Amino acid sequence: MAAENIDDVVDGLAGIVREARRTGDRVGYFAALYRQVTVEVRTAIHGGLFDDGARMDRFDTLFGNRYLDAYDAWRRDRSGPRCWRETFGLLDDSDHIIVQHLVLGVNAHINLDLAVAAARTAPGKAIHGLRRDFLLVDDILARVALAVQDSVGALSPFLSLLDRVGARTDERILDFSIRQSREEAWYNAVLLAGQNEQEREATIERLDVRATVLARLIARPGGLVRPALQLIRSTESDDVPAVIAHLDHAVERPSARRGRG
Repeated sequence: MAAENIDDVVDGLAGIVREARRTGDRVGYFAALYRQVTVEVRTAIHGGLFDDGARMDRFDTLFGNRYLDAYDAWRRDRSGPRCWRETFGLLDDSDHIIVQHLVLGVNAHINLDLAVAAARTAPGKAIHGLRRDFLLVDDILARVALAVQDSVGALSPFLSLLDRVGARTDERILDFSIRQSREEAWYNAVLLAGQNEQEREATIERLDVRATVLARLIARPGGLVRPALQLIRSTESDDVPAVIAHLDHAVERPSARRGRG
């Protein structure tokens, strides 16, 4: 059943995380990240942070349903948007590192779903009134991403070593993926909001194809990146339920790095 409000989205994501922990399914990696972002957005809505809390509830519900629908379609008959099929199809591949699974989910959900949800929330000229609240979510994402990066560091010793010596690989990957993708998603949301139905279908198709290409690049990078990823993977935990549990409580966990301000 489709989520009717942000509470339903949180519950749906929590259900996916629970099932993933039970079965050892890597789908729980991104679902854990996304659940925490949604909880933080809900808290911000209740705290009056946004100009229009009711609109943000609708926005986040439409956005959440895009993921929940894609997940259900994949589980049912391996259908759904191309980029989500590409992402979900890699879940059984144990060669990918934790950050790759997270970025694959970020890619599909932001590069395709976010623009569609924003345009549906505020069609036509109303889209411009959504801009400030849209941008406020960036700060929430930055806090959650930093917490999740700390969790990834605890689960991935070699990635943590790169962080300590100054490479900050995980932070660069997640921050670049989220911030740049959200800015482009806003541009596409404005475009979609002003289009007729036929034009929207063509734009959504283009976004899906582009996100699918990006997913393949994320999953199968070339050059020196591939052996580096193999080295990182060799030090990571193979206990998928434990990784999911650790990621799912990232925001609740104290962090010296977040506390340095």
